[in-house]
Amino acid sequence: MSSRRLPTLPLRPSIPIRPARASSKRHARWASSATPKRPRTAIFFPGQGVQRVGMIDPWLDAFPRTVKPVMEEIDSVLGLPLTRIIAEGTNAELTATENSQPAIMATSVMILRVLEQEFGFKTAERVDFTLGHSLGEFAALVAGEYLDFEDSLRMTRKRGEVMGRCAREAADQFGGEVGMVALVLENESRMTDLIDAIYEFLGLSSPGSKNDSAQDEPAVQQVLIANINSKNQIVLSGAIEKINTLLTHLRQFGGHDPRAVRLKSDSPFHSPLMQPAMDFMKKTLYNTKRADGSDIVAFPGAFPIVSNVSARPVQSREQLKDLLARQCVETVQWWDSVKYLDKEEKVRRWIGVGPGKVGRNLVGKEVGMKGAVKGGGVWGITSPKEAEECLKGLDATESADEDEE
Repeated sequence: MSSRRLPTLPLRPSIPIRPARASSKRHARWASSATPKRPRTAIFFPGQGVQRVGMIDPWLDAFPRTVKPVMEEIDSVLGLPLTRIIAEGTNAELTATENSQPAIMATSVMILRVLEQEFGFKTAERVDFTLGHSLGEFAALVAGEYLDFEDSLRMTRKRGEVMGRCAREAADQFGGEVGMVALVLENESRMTDLIDAIYEFLGLSSPGSKNDSAQDEPAVQQVLIANINSKNQIVLSGAIEKINTLLTHLRQFGGHDPRAVRLKSDSPFHSPLMQPAMDFMKKTLYNTKRADGSDIVAFPGAFPIVSNVSARPVQSREQLKDLLARQCVETVQWWDSVKYLDKEEKVRRWIGVGPGKVGRNLVGKEVGMKGAVKGGGVWGITSPKEAEECLKGLDATESADEDEE
């Protein structure tokens, strides 16, 4: 399937989580031609919607020495008791965008720290690529040493606040609910036709085209494709009434009858309605310096990161800033990202780190859960038990030949 793009809009005091970066060493490691004996490996992180009250508790019980300092850092950096909300808040509190975004990102990074400190997992030596699904891109940036944990915490908290405000304003403007709806196809071969039909309805007749009426036509503003997640799933974002209108059109005139699932989100992520969030991200990424005067974004990182927007590895610091900001309003190209790593980079081992199993299942749909090589396939780490099982499995197959098919 050819990749579709939506039109581009105008565009620490505390316990250290990650030591200062040594760019020259990272660059040498990234550019090294030496090929590890193990299968090529990608580490990936989940996005919004996987939050659950109490999701840190099993990790705190099993690994208090590592988890407690991370929890203290979270609350110290944000200046609010986010870990209390995660542990014992109401579901409504945790689901609020300004809480769920830093909570999911922080929990994902915390699990990675457990792997590193309790199991001796050397991320920079055992991973070749990183990526994150939507919000998960922030955890991927921390894992790849592009962003410091505390900077990522502040950004996801403020980004969530801005996005929550955008959602409330959109609901007031359109006089109804806003949110996201997943479309699931039984016949995977019809995905390209479905996407073409949606773009045609929205007045976007070709990839990356710009419709002159986009600024004037409310329907175009109110519905867009937020995610292309897999060979049989996409997500629409915007005003629920207009999404329902689109679905009626697809069924009556397009011959499509996808299963529609309303997601647990009251925000129309990855749509033009989120432009204030994109503006915030651009201002933060381009104008903020770290305490030592260095750029808030380090480049290169420990290993390449694949962007949600381009579905390709980021090539420069400036490109990373641009793509991370645009991610707020543009389609998450998750399916293309996984296909690229699978087909072009020959990634054969996938390690999902963070709460929930959505990301693992989406990757598994494309590459197969068990994989084609010894030690390959998709591993998911959502609990201490899975961490132990996964690390034992990785260690046992570390010397597997990546070219074995």
